Amino acid sequence: MLRILLRRRKQPLSAEDVTVTDRPAVRKAVSAAALGNTMEWFDFGVYAYLAGTLGKVFFPSSSPGAQVVSTFATFAAAFLVRPLGGLVFGPLGDRIGRKRVLAATMIMMAVSTFAVGFLPAYHTVGFAAPILLLICRLVQGFSTGGEYAGATTYIAEYAPDTRRGFLGSWLDFGTFVGYALGSGLVTLLTAVLGDDGLVDWGWRLPFLVAGPLGLIGLYMRLRLEETPAFQREAEQAHHDAEAAVAAGGEDPVEEARQSGKGRLKEIFTRYWEAVLICMGLVLLYNVTNYMVTSYLPTFMTETLGQKALTAQLLVLGTMIVVVLTITTVGRTSDRWGRRPVFMAGSAAMIVLAVPAVLLIRAGGILLPAFGCLILGLLLVCFAGTSASTLPALFPTRLRYGALSIAFNISVSLFGGTTPLIASALVQATGNDLVPAYYLMVAGVIGLIATFFLHETAGKPLRGSGPMVESEEQAQELVAKSRTEAGRRARDLWLRLRHPWARH
Repeated sequence: MLRILLRRRKQPLSAEDVTVTDRPAVRKAVSAAALGNTMEWFDFGVYAYLAGTLGKVFFPSSSPGAQVVSTFATFAAAFLVRPLGGLVFGPLGDRIGRKRVLAATMIMMAVSTFAVGFLPAYHTVGFAAPILLLICRLVQGFSTGGEYAGATTYIAEYAPDTRRGFLGSWLDFGTFVGYALGSGLVTLLTAVLGDDGLVDWGWRLPFLVAGPLGLIGLYMRLRLEETPAFQREAEQAHHDAEAAVAAGGEDPVEEARQSGKGRLKEIFTRYWEAVLICMGLVLLYNVTNYMVTSYLPTFMTETLGQKALTAQLLVLGTMIVVVLTITTVGRTSDRWGRRPVFMAGSAAMIVLAVPAVLLIRAGGILLPAFGCLILGLLLVCFAGTSASTLPALFPTRLRYGALSIAFNISVSLFGGTTPLIASALVQATGNDLVPAYYLMVAGVIGLIATFFLHETAGKPLRGSGPMVESEEQAQELVAKSRTEAGRRARDLWLRLRHPWARH
C-alpha cells in the first residue's frame, strides 16, 4: 500500500500531458509572427536612416545637432507609451487569446506608419507638422507595446521544446530583415535622389510601403489558430469555473486573480524575480540593438563626419551578417543552453565595446567595417536567444501580460532612449567613446541578469506540459517518464525500508 502511495506522489507523464506539434501549423505561426516584426522594424530602419532628413523636414529652424536630437526625441517618445500598450494588450492577450491581440496590433502599426508618408512638412503647416509626426509615433509605440511580447509568446507556445531556440530566432530574423529592407530602401533612395530629393519628397516613399506590408501581415494573422498552451489553459479555466459554480458560487479569491488588477498584482508579487531578470536581459539586447540600428548611422555621419552612403552601407552590411547568423545562434542555444550564450555575449560586450567604437572612428572603410562586424556579432548573441528565453520565465496564464509589461518597461527606459541619450551625451561631452561606455554598462547589467537566469533549453515552458514533434517522441517521453517515476519510487521505498543501507 505504501509503495502505491509513493508512486502516486510522483505521477509519470501520460499521453494526454504531451502535445505533439503540427509542423505546418508551426511554420504558419512562425511566419505570421515574424512578418509583424518585419513591418515594425522596417519602420525603425527607415526612421533611423532618415533621422537627419526628417530633422530638416519637421525641425528646419534648429541647428543640425538639435535637429538630430529633436528627431530622436520624437523617436523616443513612442517608447514612453509602450508600457501603456503592454499594460493593455498583454493582460488582454492572456484573457481573450494571443491571435486576436496580434491582429489588432498589426492593424495599428500599419495604419500609423502608413500615415507618416502623408504628413505635411514644417514649411507647409508650421508647428503642426512635428505634432502630427509625434501622434503617429505614439500610436506606433502603443501598438508595439503588445507586438513583440505577443509574437514571442505565440512562437514559444507553438514550438517543440527541443527546437524553441531555433524557431524563436526566426522572429528576430524577421526583425532584422525588416530593418535591412527599410534601411536598404533608404540607401537606394539616397543614391538615386540625393539629399535634396530625399528632403523634398523622397522621404515619404518608405513609409508608404507599410500599407501593403500591413495588409499581408493582417491576412496571415487572421488565419492563425490559438496556441495549444493557451487552449489548454482556457479549457482548464472553464472547467474550474464550472466546478466553482457547481459548488455554490464563484471563489472571490480566484475571481480577483482572474481580473486585470489581480493579474498585475500576481505578476509583481509572485514573479518579481522573473520580471527583473527579464528587464535585465531586455536592456542588454535592446541597448545593443538600438545603438547599432538606430544611432550608429547618425553617429558615423553627424559625429564622425563620414559620408551618409558609406555609413548606411556599413550598417546595412552589419544587418546582413546578423540575418545570416541569427538562426545558427538560436539552434546553438538549443544545444548548449540559453545561459552560456547570454553569458558569453555579455562578457564580450564589456571587453570589446571600446575596441569596436575605436575601429569605427578610425576612418576609411575597412577598419569601421570590422568595428561594425564586432557589434553585429555581439548583437546576434542576444537577438538569436531572447525570443526563446523570455517567454519561459512566466507561466501560461500570465505569460503575455508579464512579458509585455517587463519587456516594454525596460525597452522604454533603456532601449528606445539609447539614440537620444547617446546623441545628447556625445554633444554635451564631446567624447565620441560615449556609445562604447554605454554598451559596457549594458553588458554588466546583462551579466548580472544572466547569473540569476535558470536554464530552460529543452524543457517545457513554465506551467505547460512537454511539446514534441512526433508521436514517436511523445511515446518515448512517456515511457521514459514512467521508468524514472518507478525508479524514484523504488529508491524512496528502499530508503524507507532500509534507512541505514547504501543504495
